This record gives sequence, C-alpha cells and structure tokens, in this order.
Amino acid sequence: MTVTKMSWRPTYRSSKFRNVYGKVANREHCFDGIPITKNVHDNHFCAVNSKYLAIVTESAGGGSFIVIPVTQSGRIEPHHPKVCGHQGNVLDIKWNPFIDNIIASCSEDSSVRIWEIPEGGLRRNMTEAVLELYGHSRRVGLIEWHPTTSGILFSAGYDYKILIWNLEIGEPVKMIDCHSDVILCMSFNTDGSLLATSCKDKKLRVIEPRSGRVLQEANCKNHKVNRVVFLGNMKRLLTTGVSRWNTRQIALWDQEDLSMPIVEEEIDGLSGLLFPFYDPDTHMLYLAGKGDGNIRYYEVATEKPYLLYLMEFRSPAPQKGLGVMPKHGLDVAACEVFRFYKLVTLKGLIEPISMIVPRRSETYQEDIYPMTAGTEPSLTADEWLSGINRDPVLMSLKDGYSRPNQLVFKAPVKEKKSVVVNGIDLLENVPPRTENELLRMFFRQQDELRRLKDELTQKDVKIRQLELELNNLRNSSNSV
Repeated sequence: MTVTKMSWRPTYRSSKFRNVYGKVANREHCFDGIPITKNVHDNHFCAVNSKYLAIVTESAGGGSFIVIPVTQSGRIEPHHPKVCGHQGNVLDIKWNPFIDNIIASCSEDSSVRIWEIPEGGLRRNMTEAVLELYGHSRRVGLIEWHPTTSGILFSAGYDYKILIWNLEIGEPVKMIDCHSDVILCMSFNTDGSLLATSCKDKKLRVIEPRSGRVLQEANCKNHKVNRVVFLGNMKRLLTTGVSRWNTRQIALWDQEDLSMPIVEEEIDGLSGLLFPFYDPDTHMLYLAGKGDGNIRYYEVATEKPYLLYLMEFRSPAPQKGLGVMPKHGLDVAACEVFRFYKLVTLKGLIEPISMIVPRRSETYQEDIYPMTAGTEPSLTADEWLSGINRDPVLMSLKDGYSRPNQLVFKAPVKEKKSVVVNGIDLLENVPPRTENELLRMFFRQQDELRRLKDELTQKDVKIRQLELELNNLRNSSNSV
C-alpha cells in the first residue's frame, strides 16, 4: 500500500522587503502649529520635494497654502507667510518634478495658478502668481504634472473636462471631454503616453492624452473605483474602491484589457478612502486610509498571487492626507526607501514617516536603490505634443542628490483673448467664481443698464429735436 505524503507547509517566497518597518520622526523633526485645512475634498492637501513642504491651510476669504523648507522643522510661527492669491479654497497643489521652486495650485475659483517660490522660502505673503490659467467653467479639483515633459500640466475640473496646458505659452492646447461626471483621480504611466482616470460615473478609463481617445474602459459595478495608479512598466493598473457590500477593496487590472480585474482583494470594513502609492523601484505598494492611522504595504509581482502582503504600520493618530518625498530626497545612508508626510489635523501636525529596510552594512545598498527617475525632463512640451514618447532620464542615488538643476521657469507674456480648444471658446460666458464676484458682477451690470437707459433717453430727446428742426426747415421752404 502506497501512502502519499502531503506537505501542509505554506509556499515561502524570499523578499528583501519583508522586514520593512515604518519609523516616525522625533518631535523636533516634525512640523507643528500648522492650521491644516478642514476642507472635506478627497485630496492630500500636501506636496513635498527635496527642498520644500507645502500644506493647504485654513483661511478666511479665499484659499491659501504654506510653504516651509524641509530643513526648517519644529514649531511654525502663527504669522508665517503664505501663498494666498486664490479667491476660493485651494483643492490641490503639486510641485514641478523638474524645477524645485515651481508649484501649481488649483482652486474653487476655477483657476489654476503657477507660483515661483523664492530661494530659502517665503519672507512675506505671496499674492501674485507667475501664471494664471483660466479655462474651466467650474472649480478645478485635480492637477498633475506630466512625468517626463517640462511645461505640460493637466487639470481636471467639475465641468467634467481635462485640460492640457502648455506653460510655455500659458494656454490650453488640448481638451479631453470623454467623462460624464466628476473626475476623481488621474495617473500616468512611466513615459506619460497613457493616462488612467477614475470617475464618479463608476468607470475606469485608459486614455491616449494627446488625442483624447479612450483606449480601454471598464464599467465597475461590483468594484466602485475611487483611486487608480499605474504600476510602473508592469502594464498593470491598481485601483482602490468599495465593493458591493461597502467594504474597502483593491483590484489589479491589465491595462490592455479592462473587461475583468485580474484579482480583487477586500481590505476591511472601514469607510475612509484608500490612497494607493506605488514605488516602481522596489515594486512596493502602500495603502493608506483617510481617517485612520494605518499604512499597509505589499510587494507587487508579475505572477500569482500578484499582491504579497508584507506588513502594516500602525498609528493612533488619524491622517487627513499624505505627502510623498521624491526618491532623490531620501536618506540613502539609513536605507530609507519611502517617506510620507502625514497630516494630523487635530494637532496641527505634519509627521514624517520613513519606511526603512533594516540592513547592518553601512555601505550603499545597490539592490534596493536601482537607477531611478531623475530631475531632468526627457522631452520639451513641443516634442511631446508632436507625438514623441521617451522614458524618464534616470539617475543614481549612490553619491546622494547634490546636482543643482539648471532649468528656469519663464512665464509667457499673455494678452487677453479668447481661449479656443477644439473649436470651443472656454472663456465664453464663464460664470462668476465666488459669491463676492457674483455680487460685483451684478452691481456692474446694474450700473451698465442705468448708463445705457440714460444714453437711450438722451438719444430719444436728440431725435425729437432733429425731427422738429427738420419740420421747421420743410415749413420754411414751403412758405418761400
């Protein structure tokens, strides 16, 4: 009789990231005393680069955000200078990936603005933007810089349109008009040739941005998509959302076939939005819930089981949003592979959280720091618009990031004129952006009506006088 032995040992997969842990910075390295916005819009309200930290703040009468050098940690003065040029609440901010002191913001006042932060940070309140971009007819909720091109910015508004701005001329050059509801999220693939969007109409789309053509579309009935992210060069998309049973869920998709997700995985029963963050260098995926203090992280593989759970960072303080430091701003000597800046609204606190791979050696760890996307654009705006695609210019982190960028932002001199995209004038009949502007427009129109009525009355009197003079001339000629 032959006995077949069965092994119940689970399959073991070795991973260099299985022991990654989260380390919260000491109190003196946190940023304290910041009046973080109480806006309920589902964005991060935070943007970080190797020089500056920007946070959207609570303010009365218009929107503002604060910019702090990342080295200036500790308690921030209550009267610290702010960027406060918007007439409505600021909804999103993003640093230019190639020029450290250029930041874009969008607002409820339906504008997108480009700001140039002076070297060393703000010394006084900044109200004048280097570029003001008007093209949306309703508030603008999302902005994204193109990942490989200098001077190309995408903006998504509540008018259901995505505008592509060429900042070299300060005007929109393309309009993507394929959404039937509010756009929730935008994500680019590595070379920026594809754009993935999630929308309130429960559809996931992969779009060719230059033509606006929808290449793939998924109607998500069982998985209500909130956020989407491209997984580097793996030709995969990952979405976070809600299942039909209202549990938080993630799904993995093939970008060339969105008919069915490759895998779906339920996370938990909490109600907060799940923000996904992907690191293409380590193939690690981080999931952070809005309103809870946990950050789960996975390793993404090209074969089954695709998503390998690693560990979870836990914290009692709930997060409103998270900023992410670019790779060239990380501490390579401490084997730091990712760094979050966590917004804790109740405490007015920004907490850096470092994700660290434990290593005994103090030498440079090449296996966890491959060549990564650098700070030089691989294309100009005109090259990208003409149809050229190019991968990012890579850089090594071995010697640390010390090379200054030679790029300088030059704002175009704009003349007031109509903005025409695809034969449509976007500035025609643009509604007022705030209540005060509505009142000002109303009173201006009332004054204009009074002036026109007075002119009309005067012209009526003049016409009568001329008619009388004409009659007099006729009578005198007849008498003669």
